[in-house]
Amino acid sequence: MPIGVNDKGVGSSIRAAYRLRQARIKSRPAPSRSRVPDDGATIASRAIDTKRTAMTPAVKTLQAAGIAHEIRHYEAGEATGDYGIDAAKRLGLSPDEVFKTLVAETDAHALVVALVPVSGRLNLKKLAATIKSKKAVMANPDRVEKTTGYVIGGVSPLGQKKRLETIIDNSAKRLLQMHVSGGRRGLELSLEPFSLAELTGARFADIADAN
Repeated sequence: MPIGVNDKGVGSSIRAAYRLRQARIKSRPAPSRSRVPDDGATIASRAIDTKRTAMTPAVKTLQAAGIAHEIRHYEAGEATGDYGIDAAKRLGLSPDEVFKTLVAETDAHALVVALVPVSGRLNLKKLAATIKSKKAVMANPDRVEKTTGYVIGGVSPLGQKKRLETIIDNSAKRLLQMHVSGGRRGLELSLEPFSLAELTGARFADIADAN
């Protein structure tokens, strides 16, 4: 069964872990400056340079909620294939920690957001079973852009024009930090998986297969 942050039973232990993480986050001193890692990608905290960082709806959503996060910039050149793999390579991150935001359409023509690691692929049958749909297919790109307000290649699970049902692959629960699109190519956001689930109303479920 998929476990959401509001589920009962087993979900109570997840909620307890989430509350503990949030308490630790609140006890941390606010970062005062940005730092530049060896790979040259700029990492910024909530105290960011707004002249450099595009204030996308995703960034605004995190700031308004007061959720601890980091902002990473990278030069978004021509992607050689998968946008998520390209971002992971340019930022020097494990592809297991970078999640791509995909949008699928159900047989009832409803849209659903699926977050899976870029090291794997979305299993549409598992997704359909999770949301109790007969089937799911990848949504039309034009409809995705119109509904989310983001351009393909930079779709973020945060700050979408219309809030959609969201499912995060179970593998994210093992991570301290996961990385998702900040709303445009070249902008990546890092935050705790349970913080993302709280902000998007997401559930966790087994929806990804290994490549």
